[in-house]
Amino acid sequence: MLKSVSLIVLDGVAPFELSVIAEVFGIDRSERGTGVPAFDFRICTVTPGVVEAKTGFSINVPAGLEAAADADLVVMAPVGDAGSAQMAAPPEVHQVLREARDRGAWVMSICSGAFVLAEAGLLDGRCATTHWMYSADLAARYPAICVNEDVLYVQDGNIITSAGTAAGIDAALHLVRLEVGAKAAAAIARDMVVPPHREGGQAQYIDRAVPEVDCETLGPVLEWVGEHLADEHTVKELASRAAMSPRTFARRFRAQTGTTPAAWINAQRVLRAQELLEDTDLSVEDVARISGFGQPELLRHHFHRDVGASPAAYRRTFRGGAGRRAAGAAP
Repeated sequence: MLKSVSLIVLDGVAPFELSVIAEVFGIDRSERGTGVPAFDFRICTVTPGVVEAKTGFSINVPAGLEAAADADLVVMAPVGDAGSAQMAAPPEVHQVLREARDRGAWVMSICSGAFVLAEAGLLDGRCATTHWMYSADLAARYPAICVNEDVLYVQDGNIITSAGTAAGIDAALHLVRLEVGAKAAAAIARDMVVPPHREGGQAQYIDRAVPEVDCETLGPVLEWVGEHLADEHTVKELASRAAMSPRTFARRFRAQTGTTPAAWINAQRVLRAQELLEDTDLSVEDVARISGFGQPELLRHHFHRDVGASPAAYRRTFRGGAGRRAAGAAP
């Protein structure tokens, strides 16, 4: 299981992307009962001391690259502009990244940090992504890489590359989901006030976002539905709970969630099915019943449509160490 995380920063580091990794892995949430462990989080650099951020301030980094020598995950933060990113990382950083790959640790880049991984040779023969503004440049500089600019992130083996800026959140939550489980990823996402999944080109790994609603009228109703997914729900019944007419409820529901009540409920049921497939040994029949689909055929239909895989295939991929396979790679 993922226990230790090292983030490599260099002069010109992008502060938002640095903060994303620190937010996901650097906060101790272990006492909350959500299944999120206390990660051993380290920030390191080539020469310990002051590191200048891209936006005009500095941070003190006391640890050298030896802090990444035994980490389960080594993250390369973006450095400066993409055009000079590969030049900004010295050979010592490339070596640390290669050693992490070779020992089977996870290696992740955020945004233009993919250029550093590429220069180190980690992406040759693999699929990868970066910010859409830099994807053509990445493909031109490193023709041995299959660059996919249409996704939020790509997992190819034990290497994960993410697209620009906030896509680092998606990539980090994906890895938490693989290594620790759906419950932990959802707990971190709630803390960060972001959806645990965002829609993207790799449906099996970047699931349809289920909007979280926090309002006096719909919030309690949706919370109640989430606790009763196995029951049947009609617009009339839900409208009554919200003290609205069905027409007003349907209109307000779409305005605040961007979808219909039926679609929202089905998406919630798919998410519940994912959790059950990951965290239990229940049969597909029981998963279908508990998640609210009733029949396995309905579960398979909605699950494959939203996730891009059958329930059985999803379980094989997301249980234990199986997630280390290159199932998330773009074709």
